[in-house]
Amino acid sequence: MSRLDARSIVVTRPERQAGALARLIEDAGGRALRYPAIEIEASGSPALDAIVATLESFDVAIFISRNAVEEGLARVRALRPWPAGLAVAAVGAGTRRALEAQGMTGVVAPEGPADSEALLERPLLKSATGRRIVIFRGEGGRELLASTLRARGATVDYAECYRRFRPATDVRPLIAEWTRGGVDAVTVSSGEALANFAALLGSEGRDLLAATALFVPHARVGDEARLLGLGSVQVAGPADEEMLAALVAYFGRAG
Repeated sequence: MSRLDARSIVVTRPERQAGALARLIEDAGGRALRYPAIEIEASGSPALDAIVATLESFDVAIFISRNAVEEGLARVRALRPWPAGLAVAAVGAGTRRALEAQGMTGVVAPEGPADSEALLERPLLKSATGRRIVIFRGEGGRELLASTLRARGATVDYAECYRRFRPATDVRPLIAEWTRGGVDAVTVSSGEALANFAALLGSEGRDLLAATALFVPHARVGDEARLLGLGSVQVAGPADEEMLAALVAYFGRAG
């Protein structure tokens, strides 16, 4: 018997990023139903280019996500070499691996949970007085990392290198299959993706979602799911492998 035994799992990652998780699900015997709830596009701006032009003036560069790595480094390399001696940090292991795949070495990242709180506990950022720090991220987002570093005496600038948006995904075929009992679980990558997916589903689809196991990357996203009235929330972790492991464990218990 396959580990997922033909379970149908909705993957809501951006279209170009859904492949790895979908393949893991299918290799484990499941069905991956791809319905993107969030998309990413590069956001070049004079403000971003001004930060990139002065990178050597910073002490630490922090990357919030794999999207920040992909879009941020693409913009940097289009304009200049990466400065030698600029320390690099990542919010989680997946982001660290993305940086390492781009040739970055000595990347500082949390050993455990992948979030801003965990990164702030690393020695590189515990003593931030007098340091200049640049945060590569998408437009908008949590302010905890920057506000905490500023409170510790750092100067912090944002290099906002991509934007997120809700795609016009047609979920009618999904709702039809779901109504027939053809969906066993849903995976989301962020609170924004969850909100987008709920909006795409509408009232009929949200009732189906509320009755279905939902797999989220962080406890914080789980809290957001419960505020939406979703009860069967499973905290998996942000990496594709963690998401698969949580799915396998859940359906193993469910029989």
